[in-house]
Amino acid sequence: MSYRCNLIIDSCCDLPSHIVSREGVELIRFPYFFDQEEFHDDLWQSGDPSSFYDRMRNGEQPTTAQVPIPVFEDVFGRAIASGVPTVYLSFSSALSGSYDAAILVRDRLLAENPSSELYVVDTHLASSGEGLLVFEALRQQERGLSALELAEWAEEAQYFVNIYFMVEDLESLRRGGRIPSSVAFAGSKLDVKPLLYVAADGSLSVKGIARGRKKGLKQLASLYEERADRSAESYAVTGTADCPEDVQKLEEYIANAGCEPLLVEGAIGPVVGCHVGPGMVALAFWGQDRRTDISVADRIARKVKGSE
Repeated sequence: MSYRCNLIIDSCCDLPSHIVSREGVELIRFPYFFDQEEFHDDLWQSGDPSSFYDRMRNGEQPTTAQVPIPVFEDVFGRAIASGVPTVYLSFSSALSGSYDAAILVRDRLLAENPSSELYVVDTHLASSGEGLLVFEALRQQERGLSALELAEWAEEAQYFVNIYFMVEDLESLRRGGRIPSSVAFAGSKLDVKPLLYVAADGSLSVKGIARGRKKGLKQLASLYEERADRSAESYAVTGTADCPEDVQKLEEYIANAGCEPLLVEGAIGPVVGCHVGPGMVALAFWGQDRRTDISVADRIARKVKGSE
């Protein structure tokens, strides 16, 4: 099947590989490392979540890196050579330098090929949230959107993807520099399960805490009930870092509340998993505009900045 445009996605979308392994879609694989040994996140096609997360449970601390520039040069170069207009949906720039690298390569290649169409979209999303945007982008690709239309759609649609997740603790996020040490320290002392979300700028923010995993899962279900768009064909994506039984409970809580989204179940990949650790449960759904989720203090700051 041929489309009006092709899609490039990356492995931080954490979708099942069978969903994205299709004509007109290319996957960029983020690298990760155990000590000096390099691996590539391929959506669990060459490994399994339990083995990866067991290594973390046993004390190993994997690391990640941004996508190397030669990878972008290869993938983008082939996209331009194909003559098919293409859109790349990128992992949040607030969490990785890969987006900036992609922009550098795109600008250079388009300067050399000014008649080509190659769009790079910062999704400001990660993991299951990025996965939900990619999943719908695939549907929009099938419906015949052009590359420009799909890029413009993604630029706006991203803000209506709500993603919330619970982690076992905040240590992995602290070690990777994704949250302040003071926040992680407070969480460890309180012995609670932190609930986080991806803000409109693509950064991670703390939503609240839960005293125990069961309460945390119920809070995730309540957030869906409160914020979700429950129109026809309302999709949601769940993700788990090797705790599938918790996702099953979460889905039960959502159903018990009278909500019946069409669920896509994913497994948190090794690149995101390096920073959240085993035990993460994520829920992404279409809902309220994330741009409205700013504090009063931030609204005042924006007003002041705008008046300068």
